[in-house]
Amino acid sequence: MQMSEMDIAEVAHRSGLPASTLRYYEEKGLIASIGRRGLRRLFGPGVLDRLALISLGRAAGFSLEEIAAMFASDGRPRIDRGLLADKADELGRRIAELQVMRRGLLHAAACRAPSHMECPTFRRILKAAAAGALGTAARKRAVPEKGKGR
Repeated sequence: MQMSEMDIAEVAHRSGLPASTLRYYEEKGLIASIGRRGLRRLFGPGVLDRLALISLGRAAGFSLEEIAAMFASDGRPRIDRGLLADKADELGRRIAELQVMRRGLLHAAACRAPSHMECPTFRRILKAAAAGALGTAARKRAVPEKGKGR
């Protein structure tokens, strides 16, 4: 085995990904082996950078299909900046939703009502949840800003 080649066990060890994930990524066309040594797949040195990009994409919430589209046919990254901006906007919305949920949880934890079911703010949150509105603008109306409400 040349120094630049790594078998699947080495790639798994160095990337922290199980061999089953590497095989799945290969099946999906995200990575490509360069040959075999016995029954073991061999990969070139660039596979670790490619796996790091895949991991970054997954952490940012991109699907494997979206990540696959971020590579040119020659395997080099071809990342659509508009797609990155759209994902950043999506993450911003999700962060805002989580902040709203956090404020609601903090209110519920500190509420002085004898029971959460007696708290008007908590009742509004429940009503929003029952209507499927959590995660939308309606949730923002149901949860007060810090220092407001009960």
